[in-house]
Amino acid sequence: MVAAVLDDVDSSPLPAHEKLLIRFVDKVNSDSPSITVADMQPLYAAGWDDNAIYYAITVCALFNFYNRWIDATGVHPLSPEAHRHGAKRSATVGYARK
Repeated sequence: MVAAVLDDVDSSPLPAHEKLLIRFVDKVNSDSPSITVADMQPLYAAGWDDNAIYYAITVCALFNFYNRWIDATGVHPLSPEAHRHGAKRSATVGYARK
């Protein structure tokens, strides 16, 4: 699923309302100064509320922050095995650690 979305969100199996949110997050990532209220209207029409949009923006912003922080501080990236282990853990117990 992730590979299909990364390859081409439009032809991916995501539901239409999720594709809208992904396209919006892409704009947040690439051209946030141009975002206006008009960009929100399709999201509202698809059923997303302010909280969902806020969290989508926040997650995008935090990942940008973390990536730049890691790049600039020289923190070593995780190995592919560590990513696989983390993905399995997230799939079984969720994303947040308790």
